[in-house]
Amino acid sequence: MDWVQAERVLGTALPADYKQLVETYGDGIFDESIWLLVPGSAYDDCDLQAQTAQRDEILAALWEFEDKPAGLQEAGARVLPWAFEEGTGAFLYWLARPSQHPDEWSVLYNEGRGPLWEHHDMGCLAFLLAVLTGTAETEYFGHLFEALKPTNHRFTTAEQTLGTTGR
Repeated sequence: MDWVQAERVLGTALPADYKQLVETYGDGIFDESIWLLVPGSAYDDCDLQAQTAQRDEILAALWEFEDKPAGLQEAGARVLPWAFEEGTGAFLYWLARPSQHPDEWSVLYNEGRGPLWEHHDMGCLAFLLAVLTGTAETEYFGHLFEALKPTNHRFTTAEQTLGTTGR
């Protein structure tokens, strides 16, 4: 993975726990519910840079008539997507504040088809683990806890799920 290039394109460094996730798993889906975005993915839906550009555009239009989440009121603060929930339109973002090192960024969950945002004061790896094990304090993933509850969690690569056609 060319992290220097990915960070140059995004205009920011990325958290170490996210880099560890990407290096370990690559692009794909956890427990058929949470897709991990990866820089340079062959699949636009899984590509961190493509999704960042798309989400920036969508959110800019949205915030013309809706209030931004509280954490984004700080000058220079932004959100960067790192994952999305299968079939819901919901995204997981980092709340990237200019005064924080990327390893200190917290997670924002946006329901995608509504105005509600949920803040989680932890990094992406801790949040993902909490969601998959049913220990996250969240209104949004509650429906998944009942469905997920596997004792063995599963990661399926984007290629296994989407095929080899990519871009």
